[in-house]
Order: sequence, then structure tokens, then C-alpha cells
Amino acid sequence: MTTAGGPGAAGSGAAAGGAPVPPELARLRHSIDNIDAALVHILAERFQATQQVGVLKAELGLPPSDPAREAAQIARLRALAAESDLDPEFAEKFLTFLVAEVIRHHEEIAQHRASQG
Repeated sequence: MTTAGGPGAAGSGAAAGGAPVPPELARLRHSIDNIDAALVHILAERFQATQQVGVLKAELGLPPSDPAREAAQIARLRALAAESDLDPEFAEKFLTFLVAEVIRHHEEIAQHRASQG
């Protein structure tokens, strides 16, 4: 992601090779930059919530992974993707990546808790 004044920013005024960036391209790039920033903030919020889930699971002695929930979430996200004209395969790959990272965090939390007790 670029910042408003950084290299490659939508408003930098020049494209590759020094050609000026057409206004419509600059507008679209600015919109993409804003969406990227929102995605990062949403992902941070999501991981804060899943960290709390990991702590609760560790306290309750639950496993880091919940295959039934994960399968339900994949089905739900694939349906949402299809409704939103987003490739369901891409949505599934993205969610699978996120879930793998969450499970890794939950395993670390459980290991830390086990070493403390």
C-alpha cells in the first residue's frame, strides 16, 4: 500500500517511464489505497477477536481448531462471495489462509498456557 505522498502514490503525477498518470487512473488508485487501508484495519480487528477466542479456548481446554465451524464458515463465505460477484474459490483460499494463521496463534496460546501451569 502506498501513502498519499509516498513513491508510487496515486497522486504522484507520473506513471512508469515518467508519463503523466491519467486522472481516472489516479482516482481509481486512490480508491484502491483506501480499500487496502480498510482491509488492514479490519484484519487487525479480526485478529484481536480471534486472539481472545484463543485465550478462552486455552482456558477451557478446547482444541485450537474447530473443523465443523471452519467448514461452516467456508460455506458461508463462498455463498457471500457468489452473491457479491467475487470468485468463491478465491474467498475460500483467503479464508483458509486466515484460519490457518488463527489456528497457529491458538496453538501458541495453548502452549504458552500449558508451560505456565
